[in-house]
Amino acid sequence: MSAQSTTSIPDPTTRYRRTGMHGVNTEMMSWLFMRVSGVLLVILVFGHLFVNLWLGEGVKGIDFAFVGGKWASPFWQVWDLLMLWLGLIHGGNGVRTIISDYARKPTVRMVLKSLLLFAVVVTIVLGTLVIFTFDPCPVGADPSLLPSFCEG
Repeated sequence: MSAQSTTSIPDPTTRYRRTGMHGVNTEMMSWLFMRVSGVLLVILVFGHLFVNLWLGEGVKGIDFAFVGGKWASPFWQVWDLLMLWLGLIHGGNGVRTIISDYARKPTVRMVLKSLLLFAVVVTIVLGTLVIFTFDPCPVGADPSLLPSFCEG
């Protein structure tokens, strides 16, 4: 006779009970977003650094004219917009998790999360407006202050 294992499948009603939750698990979606956005951010940030610093003239080459020329292309506008949105939402989600872990009182937790949401939304809106409304050659500006690519 062979020895049989005495381990068995645990009874689901004893230790591991199902919560009965149905629908979307927001914490799981948040966890998944952090992983996906983290990978995308690494690609976007290193691409940004590679193009701006290594292919260009380095830090000394980044000025108003450089940004104006770069943001004249919809490709770079979308690239920078993705970095802005993913970075702020990723960071805001991380801070939200920290607030949930360390803020003991529900009122404090709600106030901190509300302030965080306000700060993230305002920064995203303002950053998006800057990216899409940036005009390096404003009408009526002093020509000596404009970048070289602006027509007189």
